[in-house]
Amino acid sequence: MMLSTTVTVRQILEQKGTAAHAVAPTVSVLDALTLMARQDIGSVLVTENERLVGIFTERDYARKLALKGLTSRDATVGDLMTPNVCTVTPSHTIDAVMNIMTENRFRHLPVVEHGRIAGIVTIGDVVKAVMDQQEKTINHLSSYIAGDLTT
Repeated sequence: MMLSTTVTVRQILEQKGTAAHAVAPTVSVLDALTLMARQDIGSVLVTENERLVGIFTERDYARKLALKGLTSRDATVGDLMTPNVCTVTPSHTIDAVMNIMTENRFRHLPVVEHGRIAGIVTIGDVVKAVMDQQEKTINHLSSYIAGDLTT
């Protein structure tokens, strides 16, 4: 049985922060990978004039660069990025985010509110939120069983 949770993307962003690293599509793949390594992240958003136009992930790099006969120095992020990015809003629940990630095999989802980038949620963020919620439920049930709670 899987517990349903009402934790929202907004609550996750309040805890982890709203930082979302972005690059232009004209940036070299090498520069994007350098940024990702320096920040210890698995993706960067791709923006033009503050508008989200794609996402570049480690998977994009690993699966597309050699297949297209390109090199990290010569290829641009725009050559390899995933366009038409699926996004969520701060009001999405973690259950909805898990479904989107599972169905589409995404590990990174940009958060957009009123047309502006509000952050990014990762599979790690989702797992942590679910684990935190389950721990709260377990503690609540343990207290109830021990008679520490009033009904």
